Amino acid sequence: MSEMMLDTVEDATAESEFELCPKFEKTFSILGKKWNGLIIDVLLEDGPQRFKNLARRIPKCSDRVLVVRLKELEANGIVSRVTYCDSALIEYQLTEKGADLKQVMSTVHNWSDKWYSPAESC
Repeated sequence: MSEMMLDTVEDATAESEFELCPKFEKTFSILGKKWNGLIIDVLLEDGPQRFKNLARRIPKCSDRVLVVRLKELEANGIVSRVTYCDSALIEYQLTEKGADLKQVMSTVHNWSDKWYSPAESC
């Protein structure tokens, strides 16, 4: 086999053997879902929030979608829903797992500040 053909065969074999790490895929299936990053960011910046405050901070997200996203984040152990026995108050807050995303979110902020102008962010 010629050297060029051998390189092509080796490249094709390497590509077919490549697999994303399941943990990496799981992480991006959560963080890559629309609104999840913003929800996490608000909770990191402002601490525990009532639903109406979260909705106000993320106005382009409908209430219906926000409910679904919060449930998904809760199911993944990133957000907890706190209810208080003596009142109807319900708050959402980050779990330890969610709070651990602080450095990730800071890095994303730094990257976007570097690569996007204010006009592009609208």
